[in-house]
Amino acid sequence: MSTSAREVTRRIPLAMVVIRPAKIFDIPEIMRIERESFSEAYPRGLFLVFLENNPDTFLVAEYNGKVIGYVMAYLRPDLEGHIMSIAVDPAYRGNGIGSALLTEAIERLIQKGARYIGLEVRVSNEKAIGLYERFGFRKVKRVIGYYSDGEDAYYMVLPAEEWRGS
Repeated sequence: MSTSAREVTRRIPLAMVVIRPAKIFDIPEIMRIERESFSEAYPRGLFLVFLENNPDTFLVAEYNGKVIGYVMAYLRPDLEGHIMSIAVDPAYRGNGIGSALLTEAIERLIQKGARYIGLEVRVSNEKAIGLYERFGFRKVKRVIGYYSDGEDAYYMVLPAEEWRGS
């Protein structure tokens, strides 16, 4: 377990957190957060390709010059805005950073023409499901065996016209 995963959650003022597009030099910190957050971490190459193809919807949360969260989102050809991954450094969870990242990603996807926003989430991830439901996402279907360990996912959707905004 890394140092930050053992630390007590740090209370920080959300107003001091900057949400900005990710840059190539952010990838090591994004990967660290990814590894500390998920049992199945994406490889470095995927982050690099995603950054190249989606520079305006791959966002990071930065506090005092340190990347403490990220969201990867993109607009599919069928006009689904898709949240591919979102995570916050364990030491900074509970400060509204995930909500701020999700809000900005949704806003950007809708500005690009998304008719709805979709995502998959582990059925066991009650905290994330609760966050998504507070944002207006609804469970549309259960995807059997979605994750490589065999766990199911919920596919959740937020229609653009139901987005309440930030």
